[in-house]
Amino acid sequence: MASLPTHTPYDGTSKLFTIGLKPLDPADWIEVDSNLAPYLAEKRRLYAEIPDRVFVEEDGTRDAQQEVLDLLGAYLPERFPDTYRRTDAGIKVADTSTHPALPSGLAEAPLVGASLLVQEDLILMRRDDSGWRLAAGSLCFPSSWSLTEKFGKPLQRIHEPVPGFGPGTRPAELINRMFDGLQGQAVERYNWSIQADSALYHPLSNVERIDRATNRPSRFPDGDVRAHAFIRVERQTLRKLPASRDILFTIRIHLDPLAILERHPDRATLAMSFAAQLEALDTAQLDYKGMTADRDRLVSVLNHMARDA
Repeated sequence: MASLPTHTPYDGTSKLFTIGLKPLDPADWIEVDSNLAPYLAEKRRLYAEIPDRVFVEEDGTRDAQQEVLDLLGAYLPERFPDTYRRTDAGIKVADTSTHPALPSGLAEAPLVGASLLVQEDLILMRRDDSGWRLAAGSLCFPSSWSLTEKFGKPLQRIHEPVPGFGPGTRPAELINRMFDGLQGQAVERYNWSIQADSALYHPLSNVERIDRATNRPSRFPDGDVRAHAFIRVERQTLRKLPASRDILFTIRIHLDPLAILERHPDRATLAMSFAAQLEALDTAQLDYKGMTADRDRLVSVLNHMARDA
């Protein structure tokens, strides 16, 4: 039986289309659970099959990548001693078998090595005159965006498609100031969405996003939202690296069937809040999330859960 959701930001504690950064206890920087092995196996599959879509790097970022690997090497065995151990070759993940070699060009990248220790995706942001840009990244589990399209772009361009977060908006200016002001402390935020399958690799290009917003297709053509809907939760953290002064952005994906809420002891409260937040989204926000055609059916399922609690 599937376990209950680890995080439920749809309870109203992390509303969509808000910045919502909160202080993070450094001890809780990385999350490890029973899905570690399948997540890492999926990363290796993607590295083997589509390496150019899931890893990018600018020249001159290898030292910062190594800094990330070193930070994880110090943190993981201390925080999760039953899962990680130090060896002469580096950090070893317990209970993992020998894997095929990585494709040429990836094995030497420290950020790739770091990514194969944790379930999180790892993005390096670097400051220049245009602001904070995406300088390197391992993104095996995108939530409806494309790493190659965002590579090298500053934050305001990265967030351009997000309603209310484009260049010149107050949220865009706030995010830049928050990045500039980030020092030794770590922060976290949550985002969430709905998808119609359990795929971790869930990319979307700008052209596909525009097409989806224009045509507004249903993700559940058979109408059975309860059977096919998955809640996709992103736990995001930010911390400034002490040596390079780059910012490491981590993204941890949690996927749970929507139907699992029916077993949750707080299902009435969660379902009602979930439904209320969906109902509060405007058309632009629904189009961005790809839920325009399905919002009412999702709300109906959630209200039914709440009534039957």
